[in-house]
Amino acid sequence: MLFRSTRQCFAFARLSRWLLLCAALSLCGCEATLFAGINTTDQNKDITERRGIVFDADHHLALDVYTPTHAEHAPVVVFFYGGDWARGKREWYRFVGTALAARGVMVVIPDYRKVPHVALSGFMQDAANAVAWVHTHANELGGNKDDVFLMGHSAGGQIAALLATDGSWLGAHGMHPNDLAGFIGLAGCYDFVPVPEDDQDMIGAFGATPDLQRKGEPVSFVHGAEPPMLLMQGIDDHEVEPSNAISLDRAMVAQHEEVTLKLYPGLGHEILLFALTRPMHDDAPMLGDILDFIETHPASQPMAQSSAASR
Repeated sequence: MLFRSTRQCFAFARLSRWLLLCAALSLCGCEATLFAGINTTDQNKDITERRGIVFDADHHLALDVYTPTHAEHAPVVVFFYGGDWARGKREWYRFVGTALAARGVMVVIPDYRKVPHVALSGFMQDAANAVAWVHTHANELGGNKDDVFLMGHSAGGQIAALLATDGSWLGAHGMHPNDLAGFIGLAGCYDFVPVPEDDQDMIGAFGATPDLQRKGEPVSFVHGAEPPMLLMQGIDDHEVEPSNAISLDRAMVAQHEEVTLKLYPGLGHEILLFALTRPMHDDAPMLGDILDFIETHPASQPMAQSSAASR
């Protein structure tokens, strides 16, 4: 589905100019500075933030929770950030938590171990552990354990999508992908075998042979028992090609599963994520598309009245 309104075209142009600054900072190795600046733009008193909750003491893994103040039975999003499976910190993505929590959604952003210290089995076990923790504790934190969505960007999209397709990861915790309310993918890696021989991060994550790599490829596991999916992709993404989202969409359709594919013209890889920052999300459709998917899903609970007004 393409978004072509004149207002959105102007908004995307403004977002793209801002993204050039973000890209320049990233190339200079100033990611911490970039994210620190992004996260100072949104101070919302209607959000309760709980940071550094340990969910795996053995591996020193924690998570941050962003909840609408006074929330009860709010829908929950577990967000997995990207970084080539080798980089990133959960605290950098506070803006994702505040953007959604301000609109009635509880957000959990967990740690996971990274390449080269672990490969596929390590970070996927961490991700499954985090989701199991959320399922156990969501209600006491103001969420609804039966209304949990997984969401991820780039490498985090691969992690979340594999949890939603390969039942073995959540199965280790007595859960099933069908227990999830949905999956929301932002420029995720879903169909990547064979991995390019010069991509050392992907080789470190998935191995050097197609047989090993396929164990981490979400499209290989779609078999007709997946949760509904929202696949969001910039058409001009040259880091994670649009073919990834298109392929996963086709696999879901072939199994008669519920899937929505959103293709955004003129957008590259990072903008899908940075469009959630304030005030950028006021001009771009991405945040609204995410909220619409959560609200309209049959299993989700109505979000707070104030959250609808804020949109």
